[in-house]
Amino acid sequence: MKKILLLSDTHSHLDETILKYVHQADEVWHAGDIGDLKVTDAIKAIKPLRGVYGNIDDDKARMEFPLNNRFFCEGVEVWITHIGGYPGKYNQAIRSEIEKNPPKLFICGHSHILKVQFDKKLNLLHMNPGACGIYGFHQVRTMLRFEIDGEKIQGLEIIEIGKK
Repeated sequence: MKKILLLSDTHSHLDETILKYVHQADEVWHAGDIGDLKVTDAIKAIKPLRGVYGNIDDDKARMEFPLNNRFFCEGVEVWITHIGGYPGKYNQAIRSEIEKNPPKLFICGHSHILKVQFDKKLNLLHMNPGACGIYGFHQVRTMLRFEIDGEKIQGLEIIEIGKK
């Protein structure tokens, strides 16, 4: 079993509240718009990190992180990308691939809107953790925490960090 902390859109911001949850996780996944790589360097110094770059990320982040990150965690195939859309409205750049070869868990960021939705058509779970940074139009900073046990995704929690 793995305890996952899912975050996105840090936009160069990392604070003690985020780090408290990093310490409690087995792995941290970042769905892009990292900003300064000091954010991911600090997380990697504590826990294993998987991530993707986002539209605000510079060439250094793009050299370190892929645009799309597909992998298995336990028995669950995961796909993380920054601009992915959501069920029924997937980003045109990935639409044909996700329909042809859907993962069990599809994760994106970008919108700054926390959303967890099951896609019945593709039989996948979509997650967007919202934004945990202090820049953007969102009012409340959010992250997601969950467990992957074999082929089960369970124990999903919304973490509201507070107003930005």
